[in-house]
Amino acid sequence: MNRGILYAAGAYLCWGLLPLYWKALHDVPVFETMAHRIVWALLVALVLVAARRHWGGLGAAFRSGRTLVTFAASALLLSVNWFVYIWAVNTGHIVETSLGYFINPLVNVLLGVLFLKERLRLPQGAAVAVALGGVLYLTVEYGAFPWIAITLALSFGVYGLLHKLAPLNALDGFAFETLLMTPPALAFLAYQEMAVGGAFVHAGPDITALLVGAGLVTAVPLLLFSAGARRIQLTTLGILQYIAPTMQFLLGVLVYGEPLTPQRLVGFCLIWLALAIYTVDGIRRSRAAHSSRLVEQPMAASSAE
Repeated sequence: MNRGILYAAGAYLCWGLLPLYWKALHDVPVFETMAHRIVWALLVALVLVAARRHWGGLGAAFRSGRTLVTFAASALLLSVNWFVYIWAVNTGHIVETSLGYFINPLVNVLLGVLFLKERLRLPQGAAVAVALGGVLYLTVEYGAFPWIAITLALSFGVYGLLHKLAPLNALDGFAFETLLMTPPALAFLAYQEMAVGGAFVHAGPDITALLVGAGLVTAVPLLLFSAGARRIQLTTLGILQYIAPTMQFLLGVLVYGEPLTPQRLVGFCLIWLALAIYTVDGIRRSRAAHSSRLVEQPMAASSAE
């Protein structure tokens, strides 16, 4: 099997299993969990940057005002995404977090149209419209806007857009934004320790190990994803990305017993229909582009002769 597929699938499997990890830290306050995640993720990132001996990218980032502002914004979005996700998992909203990551590809399409001047193809427009119908249905049916899902989808979508426009590679960018997030995280942990006593060390070796491990469970999937994305087509990557929200959805319903009423299922089915339209369109365009390249290669060889 293509190594890139294994890397990317491994990343999405890790992300799909993350609710199990955050549930194990259920008794630790969300802010404290997130602060530890930031600090230990930075440590992992810096070790990897040191291993590559590639400090120049971080130094250049600090000297560029535009890069600094871009990554300050991406760090803020990542903080919002992490906080909402951990809070939602530990308050019984895993199914709604999965909805957010099901919607995310369609949010990316809209952001591309709005900010990158990309043209919206008819199937993409249909997919976005159907997904919007699903969100509106869930809103009307439950009498409440699915803000968890929308916050996760928008924050991660805009985060990805900023990285697309940023000058740093994936590892350097992640190291830089966690570096920007770390001072307030350390300040909060120091305050927590002095005020009430933090969970780190005091809550037992298992909790301490899980807090330290938060850096690894954050960095490892990102590195697998980066390695996989460089080796496979975007269409393949687009299909694999549904592994994570599907696993989250199943964990929420089958493992943690979150309610899945018929009305809620209808809303999800509309979202899944939108994703099916979007995915089929991507596969068809990928095959058409591949066929076009195969036709052009013999013509180029013939012309060279």
